[in-house]
Amino acid sequence: MKKIEAYIQPYKMEEVKNALIEIGIAGMTITEARGHGRQLGHKEVYRGQEYNVDLLPKIKVEVVVADSRSDETVATIISAAKTGKIGDGKIFVHQVDQAIRIRNGEHGDEVL
Repeated sequence: MKKIEAYIQPYKMEEVKNALIEIGIAGMTITEARGHGRQLGHKEVYRGQEYNVDLLPKIKVEVVVADSRSDETVATIISAAKTGKIGDGKIFVHQVDQAIRIRNGEHGDEVL
């Protein structure tokens, strides 16, 4: 199994969520996050004072899928989240050794 962790722009959340549901991935965790990559934030002016905004709002989308669905899931997220501009986000793919459903003790791919 693979855990796919994607950091995307907040305004792309619905698009990514709906695209994942369309390919049959209904189980996901979506979290509000703040951070920055290479762009290191930006400067804003508020009431005449300039200040740095170095932690930008992002959305973290986490899904766990069978190994065979990993590439399709990553491609779907890229397709739905990509604008071609700096700050589109990043995707990380992790190996998941075990998954257990607490309710009944099921293990492995059955949990997904």
